[in-house]
Amino acid sequence: MATNQQFIDYILDQLGSERTSARKMFGEYGLYYDQKIFALVCDNKLFIKPTLAGRAFMKEVTEAPPYPGAKPSFLIGDKLDDRDWLQELVRVTVAELPEPKPKKKK
Repeated sequence: MATNQQFIDYILDQLGSERTSARKMFGEYGLYYDQKIFALVCDNKLFIKPTLAGRAFMKEVTEAPPYPGAKPSFLIGDKLDDRDWLQELVRVTVAELPEPKPKKKK
């Protein structure tokens, strides 16, 4: 089951930032803050990249791979409707993630 556009629209609305966007990737979606990828959305489930700050903020963590063979990420379930909590999780996660590598000119 692929992710539907309504779910992506809902997640982006919950995140409430003009700096957040979704890009289609292999039939699913990657979520970006500016140019930094911080999450995947697969099968209408939100997976946030694991960070120490995110783990400390969440306290109780559920981890699962977003697709077969992937490294586990934080699976966001019942807190998906808590806008303030979700925005803070994304803020602390993005702050800890490295800057994207510059793309090579062809």
